[in-house]
Amino acid sequence: MAYEDKTKASSVSHRLTMDERQTLWMSGVEEVVSFDENEVSVRTVQGLLSVRGTGLKVDKLEKTSGELTISGTVTDLDYQETGPRQGFWTRLFQ
Repeated sequence: MAYEDKTKASSVSHRLTMDERQTLWMSGVEEVVSFDENEVSVRTVQGLLSVRGTGLKVDKLEKTSGELTISGTVTDLDYQETGPRQGFWTRLFQ
């Protein structure tokens, strides 16, 4: 069995395409963390992305390809900087 190094940078690209602020398509999606009609939080290969707006709806999520489509009026895109993942005890005593 071959050893696979999971610490290598992801080869999956992260792209965003927005059409008239009404449809947002993205690739490189790992997980939809939460969503409602005003905010969709998405974990991507580039970090956590918050999409804010009105009437937001997750139209399509392809977990195998990492593609996501959101419709509604997009007013804000915000990436949260993420560092390397740390263990529970390290986070607790910082």
